[in-house]
Amino acid sequence: MTETLIKIENLHKSFGKNEVLKGINLEIKRGEVVVIIGPSGSGKSTLLRSMNLLEEATKGKVIFEGVDITDKKNDLFA
Repeated sequence: MTETLIKIENLHKSFGKNEVLKGINLEIKRGEVVVIIGPSGSGKSTLLRSMNLLEEATKGKVIFEGVDITDKKNDLFA
């Protein structure tokens, strides 16, 4: 069984009234190569920025190696 490296659950991101990410679910296994393709303005960069916490998601979870990195209770820099 392949280990899950990154899991995204019900990720939403809004800028004002404009909802850019609408309930994104994604699971990336260790060793997989993933490509994100879409037209300009479709939220590709926002998804990547939300995954690495450069943007704070409006709702949802980003789980990296089993740790919910979007949970403010987790001190990622400890």
